[in-house]
Formats: sequence, C-alpha cells, structure tokens
Amino acid sequence: MAPAVPLALLALVTLPGLGMAFPGCDYPAHLWCSSPEIAVACQAESRCANLSHPAAAPVEVSLFYESLCPACRSFLVQELFTAWLLLPAEALTITLVPYGNAVERNVSGKWQFQCQHGPEECLGNMIETCLMHEAQNFSTYFLVIFCLESGSSVTKNLEACLQIYAPQLDGGRIAACVQGDTGAALMHRNAQLTDALDPPHQYVPWIVINGKHTDELQAEAQDSLLGLICRLYQGEKPKACGGSGAPEGPARCRR
Repeated sequence: MAPAVPLALLALVTLPGLGMAFPGCDYPAHLWCSSPEIAVACQAESRCANLSHPAAAPVEVSLFYESLCPACRSFLVQELFTAWLLLPAEALTITLVPYGNAVERNVSGKWQFQCQHGPEECLGNMIETCLMHEAQNFSTYFLVIFCLESGSSVTKNLEACLQIYAPQLDGGRIAACVQGDTGAALMHRNAQLTDALDPPHQYVPWIVINGKHTDELQAEAQDSLLGLICRLYQGEKPKACGGSGAPEGPARCRR
C-alpha cells in the first residue's frame, strides 16, 4: 500500500495545464476556473479565459445647449450624433439639456423664459424638452432632435421629423406639453440643472464629460468627440476606435 501524501504537499504539486497550486488554494484543479474568487486564491486568473470581467462604465457626455445656437447645432449634428451612431451603447451615454443662456423668472406662480436667440429659440428648447419627456427612449428622441437641428427649421419641422423617425409618437401630446404647465416645469428643471453646473457655464455648447468640465475636455470634444470617447473608455475598444474587428486599411471597391 502506497504511503499517504500529506495535504501540504498535495497543495504544491504541479498540475498539467494549470501549473502549481499555492498555499491557500484548497480546491482541486478542475474547480480553479469555476469562480473569480477561486481563480484568485489559486493564482489561476490568467488561465481562466471563461471568467467574465466587470463591464467598463460608459463614457458619460452631457450637453448643455440652445436649440438655435449655431455652434450647438454643429456640435450636436457633426460630433455627438456621429459618435452615437458609431459607438455601441455600452461605451457611451448622453444627456441633453436644452436651456443654455436662457433666463427664467416666476410671474404669478408661472415660469417664463427669455432666450438668447429670441422667442423662437425658447420654443425650440421647449419642443425638444417635451419630445424627450414624451418619448422617454433616447434612441427615439435623439433621432428626431437630430432631424430638427440639422434641418431648415427647429420649430417648424417637428411633424415631418416625427413621421420619418418616430411615427409612434403623438405630436398633439408634445404640443400640449409645450403649451402647458408640464413644459414649463420641465424647462424649469433644465434651468436648475444648468444653474447647478460647477464650474458655471460661460458659453454653449457646454460639454461635461464623466461629470467634469475643463477647457481641455471641451476643446477635445469639439475637435473630435469620437476620439475623446475612444481615449477615455476603459472597456474593450469598439471597432470605431480601432479595436478588434476594425478594418486594417482603407476600404476599397476592387474591380
């Protein structure tokens, strides 16, 4: 009969395919990859490709803007919308706050607003705010807002944009929100969010990245928001960032 092998020695034997067990690893080799905790205890993480890793947090982009501000429209259409189209949802989240340099005042218990580019901009801000409220789903309302901001008129094209991008939405409900107390309350909330910015906004578009605004982040975002998000995102780089699966060279149509 073979002599018994002490447990202390068994814990140090080399196991094919996995290597040497370590003190503190009280699990047989076939269980080393059964959980992250066991893999750490047995120092086998590098060999356990099946273990999932915590998902990286998306880059959070908040845009404080005005509906008729030319620079705001340009950033939303060219940088923000493009990044949203190219990047997966897990890499980017977007918050839109249409208010900007407007001023509010309470008159006899009702909120009134004065906008930098006049009453039409206040109407545009209100339309987009009520649209977000009615749609709820970002993918739905952002397509409509892109349609409005890239078109000939922010305030006159709502029905046409809804027909193209969100026919399930009721334009009448959005109009009722715009003209009623709900819209005023929502715009007051936008005013509060804008007034709470730290540092206070000095211009629009005012871009906040992961809860932070700096001159450097603002400049980089306006120059190439996609590049900024690709740099900051800590997860596996999406194809649009040159990650796995990205084309190795320029696309061509060969004859």
